[in-house]
Amino acid sequence: MSTSDSSNPSALRLLRDVLFAVLLAVFVIVFVYRPVRVEGTSMMPTLNDEERIFINQFTYRFGISQISRGDTIVFWYPWDRSKSYIKRVIGLPGDTVEIEAGQVYVNGRELPEPNLPDEYRDRTSMDRKTDPPGEYFVLGDHRASSNDSRVWGTVARNLIFGKAVFAYWPVEKMGAVR
Repeated sequence: MSTSDSSNPSALRLLRDVLFAVLLAVFVIVFVYRPVRVEGTSMMPTLNDEERIFINQFTYRFGISQISRGDTIVFWYPWDRSKSYIKRVIGLPGDTVEIEAGQVYVNGRELPEPNLPDEYRDRTSMDRKTDPPGEYFVLGDHRASSNDSRVWGTVARNLIFGKAVFAYWPVEKMGAVR
């Protein structure tokens, strides 16, 4: 057996392994995690303008987990489905949401928001609203600069396509999205 014949199986295995790795990466990016760029300041201080994050598209799509209050979700904007937004879930289907001078109440109870600094709050009020079945009330963390459910209403479940899970750029903000 010549030396060129003995290296051929190794080259084929390497090619197979590289092809498998590429296919796996494509599968993960297309169906599970997708990189996105945050646009705007509505989610500050949690997420900043131009920050890069991964969203998990799999968890909600296949019922791996339920959408929960506090989740940072990515969805198609209800008034223009060519745009996607990122906001925090405040109200679940059937919940009542009310805002009094910037303080959020869900089902009559004050919503604790210890990670929301005072300078990102606003002092506006909103009459009590009940989320329809299959719809979610969302707010940006930077309330004074957020276009959210206070303006255009709730988000239907079928418009929600991902959960923000991990920030990767800039490096100093790298880590799980809270």
